Amino acid sequence: MTTTTTSQQELIRFLEDRFACAQACTECARECALRASLVDPDGPEAEEKTRRKGIMCAEVCDATCRALSDEANLDEAGIRLQVEWCRTVALECARAFDDSPGAQDGAKACRECAQACTDFLATLR
Repeated sequence: MTTTTTSQQELIRFLEDRFACAQACTECARECALRASLVDPDGPEAEEKTRRKGIMCAEVCDATCRALSDEANLDEAGIRLQVEWCRTVALECARAFDDSPGAQDGAKACRECAQACTDFLATLR
């Protein structure tokens, strides 16, 4: 029978939360890119703002996923900063999508990404 030490359990939790965060970021980036592609760039100002938020969120989420996948050579402080930035941008984008008809899936993906970022940040402390 194998027993798992607290440090092993913490490492497993860290890796699981990191993976979940990266996965949520990927889904959020996909939803945001899709939503942004559906908005007319020459449409009303409110739609253009939503489109820009979607594009920015897709870019930040994509960069965060790369950082969490070890493609970026970031230390813990760098990862924390990237994940905090992602959480903030995802929540801003979710609010913008709330005001956009048909964007409920995008808003949901953004909120799930923000929650996964929050969960992962808790394991970094």
